[in-house]
Amino acid sequence: MKLDIILSGVGGQGILSIATIIGAAAIRNGLFLKQSEVHGMAQRGGDVQSHLRIADHPIFSDLIPQGKADLIISVEPLESLRYTTYLSPQGWLITNTKPYLNITNYPPLENVLAEIAQLPFHLTIDADQIATELGSPLAMNMVILGAAAEFMPLSFQDLEQAIHTIFQKKGENVVNLNLNALKKGNEIAKVQKNYLSK
Repeated sequence: MKLDIILSGVGGQGILSIATIIGAAAIRNGLFLKQSEVHGMAQRGGDVQSHLRIADHPIFSDLIPQGKADLIISVEPLESLRYTTYLSPQGWLITNTKPYLNITNYPPLENVLAEIAQLPFHLTIDADQIATELGSPLAMNMVILGAAAEFMPLSFQDLEQAIHTIFQKKGENVVNLNLNALKKGNEIAKVQKNYLSK
């Protein structure tokens, strides 16, 4: 088993939490894990990206070669496009559709989404709206993770357990909010995946 993931977004959007949860689920299964340095965290609103590599055998590099990523998991649509050259021919791009307007020349959103739509395997979801409806916009990253879970060879239950472990110090309400966001994202991904495969 091998899973190469590019994580992308903007500082403050919860990329580290996504990486930590996926990593905890992988370790729970006795898998090998490597993660590259995350860039941009020193500046809230700066671009953030990370390479996350998981396998059932030793991994010798923490960097994913171009054209080899199985997934791009992004919490910001324009940021997702920065890394499409890393996608394998069968790789999926999973992204939030809500832009983070941190630059003055942000292109029209419809152009960004049209570019994403050109990819053979992609799933877009308004994670901000879903998280807000669930009770907290901050859970947007868990909605995206839930959607991406549909395309990962990791147990959904292990992702749920990782959320329990990572957020338990913040209280039961926070744990449940993140679990609900994860489940909702996964439900939406199942529907979209079935629709796209027809």
